[in-house]
Amino acid sequence: MRVLGISGSPRAGGNTDILVQTALGVLVDQGFETEFVSLADRPIRPCMACRGCATAEGLRCVQEDPAFEGMIEKFCAADGIVVGSPVYFGSATPQTMALLDRVGYVARMKQNFLRRKVGAAIVVARRAGQNFTFAQLNYFFLINEMIVPGSSYWNIAFGLEKGRVKEDSEGMATVRNLAVNMAWLLKKLGKE
Repeated sequence: MRVLGISGSPRAGGNTDILVQTALGVLVDQGFETEFVSLADRPIRPCMACRGCATAEGLRCVQEDPAFEGMIEKFCAADGIVVGSPVYFGSATPQTMALLDRVGYVARMKQNFLRRKVGAAIVVARRAGQNFTFAQLNYFFLINEMIVPGSSYWNIAFGLEKGRVKEDSEGMATVRNLAVNMAWLLKKLGKE
């Protein structure tokens, strides 16, 4: 089974990358194939609400956007999806939402290919806004009929400067526990 990890931070190698890669590392230890995608070098354009995906052949967004190329295929190939975002002015980054809006729109127009995949949100904040951002990402999973595992706390951690999130021992433990629970859930779903 395969898990896709998305870091929606525009800052490569930062705290969001660390958290998503921590979760993926646990999933690798649990026997899963993983793929990490950073949006730091992918300036994905937002959805234009053109509804072209509704009439396009196959699973695709009709907007010409090299940064978005291959993303629908990555979501389709994954059994589980981890999406991480730092808090930007009380919500997920524009990069994160541009990706999720476009993938989600195509999914909703085309047989909802996200249905019954496992989705998990991870959020990092300097100080506040994490609860809204965590909910925002979970709304994406829930409207797409995905299954969301929990952890020992909400999947949030704190840190501003690169690497500082590692000092949040509870946040790091929460993310590792989330990945263990995600692995358990994926294995249970895979047996049916």
